[in-house]
Amino acid sequence: MMSSSDANSGSGLDSSPVQNISAQYSKLQRQYQQVLDRWTPHVLNRWLATTALLVVFFLRIVLAQGWYIVCYAHAIYLLNLLLAFLQPKFDPSLQDDLMADEIEEGGDGATSPLPSQRDDEFRPFVRRLPEWQFWLSSTRATIIAIFCTFSEIFDVPVYWPILVVYFFVLFALTMRRQIQHMIKYKYIPFDVGRKARYGSK
Repeated sequence: MMSSSDANSGSGLDSSPVQNISAQYSKLQRQYQQVLDRWTPHVLNRWLATTALLVVFFLRIVLAQGWYIVCYAHAIYLLNLLLAFLQPKFDPSLQDDLMADEIEEGGDGATSPLPSQRDDEFRPFVRRLPEWQFWLSSTRATIIAIFCTFSEIFDVPVYWPILVVYFFVLFALTMRRQIQHMIKYKYIPFDVGRKARYGSK
C-alpha cells in the first residue's frame, strides 16, 4: 500500500517538467523586460538601432533582388504605425459631437483636449500610439521582415515598380488626409519648443 507521501512525491515528479518550463519562460520574460526597461530612456539610441536594422533590411532586398512582397508589407505596416503615432488618442470629431450636444443641452461645452498654437497653457499631445510602442513595434516588425528574407516561401515573384508607385501614392493620400485632419481640428502632434514658450510667459 502506497503512503500519502509517496503519492505526493509521484505527483510532484509528474508536474515538475511543466513547472520547469513555466519557470524558465517567466525568467526569460523578466530578462526581456529588464532589457526593454534599460532601453526606455535612450530614445535617440533606440531609433538609431532601428534605423540600422532598416538599412540592413533594405540592403538585403536590393542585393538579393527579391522578397519585394515582404518589403511592401513591411512598408505598409510602418505607415500604419506612423499614422497611429500622429493621431490623437481621442478622436476630435467625437469630441466636437459631444461638445455640440452639451451646448445644445445648455452647458458651456468642454474645451478641446488637443493642443493648438492659440492655447494660453501647455497641453501635451496624447498620441493614439505612444512613441515607445511605435519604436518597439517597428523594431519587432523589422527583425521579423529580415528573418522572412531567409525563406524562399516569401520570395513571391512580382513586378516591384508597381509596388513602389502604389506605396508612394498610398503614402501621399494618407498623409494628405492626416494633414487635413490636423488643420481641421487645429492640433499639433509634436510638443517641441512649446514647453519653453509657455513656461516663459
